[in-house]
Amino acid sequence: MNISMFDILGPIMIGPSSSHTAGAQRLGKAMYNMIADKELTSVHFMLHGSFHLTLRGHGTDRALVGGVLGMNAYDPNLKNSLEIAKERGVEVSFEGADLGDVHPNTVRILAHTSDGQIASLMGSSIGGGNIEITEINGTAAKISGKYPAAIINHFDRLGIISHITSILAINQINIATVLNSRDATGKHAVTMIETEAPITDMVKRELESMTAVKNVVTMDRID
Repeated sequence: MNISMFDILGPIMIGPSSSHTAGAQRLGKAMYNMIADKELTSVHFMLHGSFHLTLRGHGTDRALVGGVLGMNAYDPNLKNSLEIAKERGVEVSFEGADLGDVHPNTVRILAHTSDGQIASLMGSSIGGGNIEITEINGTAAKISGKYPAAIINHFDRLGIISHITSILAINQINIATVLNSRDATGKHAVTMIETEAPITDMVKRELESMTAVKNVVTMDRID
């Protein structure tokens, strides 16, 4: 197993805890990446385990909100994120919740945008500022945030994964990790790919043009 100095020391950040502050900020930033082209009107956080217990004492609340507003872990404005959200007219709410058999530092984020849509994300802060995203818009996921990513919802068809990876290769996008799951042969399937280069809008449209593909959600690397 490769261990970096980042894994040992944690990130440069504002706040007392890499798990409860930097990791929380990155989970919020993941939601920001999902809705960056939309106007956020309200955001609700469902906090599991120690995330709920340390919500205000470790600044988890401010880190989550700062991330959703697009702030980085070292942004000095992170400590003022609740006030900044209020200034921007963004309604913020928190609740403790039992999210099941998950990591103690887990949150589900529900973001409402001005177009009437609701984006959802669930993920965990697993230590040293590292995160794992386990659900996006109701679809199970396994994303580290260390790379750009695509979540492709599609029908299970012969050769579809090969077709997906060929599109990425033609566009000079190298794959870091790939994970596929399906309900049953020929039914709904999800392919999650982390890449070494961002997936452009053009490549996203090319993936979405495949007849077996339902939709594609892309996510930038999470800082």
